[in-house]
Amino acid sequence: MNTLKERILTIIEKNSRIDTAELAVMLGTEESEILDALQELENDGIICGYHTMINWDKTGIEKVTALIEVRVTPKRGQGFEDIAERIYKYPEVNTVYLMSGGYDLMVILEGKTLKDVAGFVTNKLSTLDTVIGTTTHFILKKYKDHGTIMAKKREDIREIVTP
Repeated sequence: MNTLKERILTIIEKNSRIDTAELAVMLGTEESEILDALQELENDGIICGYHTMINWDKTGIEKVTALIEVRVTPKRGQGFEDIAERIYKYPEVNTVYLMSGGYDLMVILEGKTLKDVAGFVTNKLSTLDTVIGTTTHFILKKYKDHGTIMAKKREDIREIVTP
């Protein structure tokens, strides 16, 4: 991969809404070159999507996010691919990672309530024939996500008064 594409990826990973003209100025190149590079990165499957990060705690909308560690018995000749695909096809599932350690897969999903998430784990995930164990962790508060600080510390702007 050429240096221009690497620099583009580094910038848009932090801010995918950056204007291509501004990006061209930052990188000292023509906007058409930026547009061509972005198109190539998308066509090659390097850029897979553009997402907006939302602090749901500030919206008043109830959402529960859970990290579910899943232990599976991989199928002969398919490894973890088949079970990972079966899991990521559920609409509730946001993310599936193959992991090292005590569990094989990390599944991240959202529900409206703890009961919704528990129902998914009990009624869908645990019933899959190759799943042999799960552990569910609920996210209580996000401090930093994808490099973005979610709960910035308030600065004390009061003036110091001395006698």
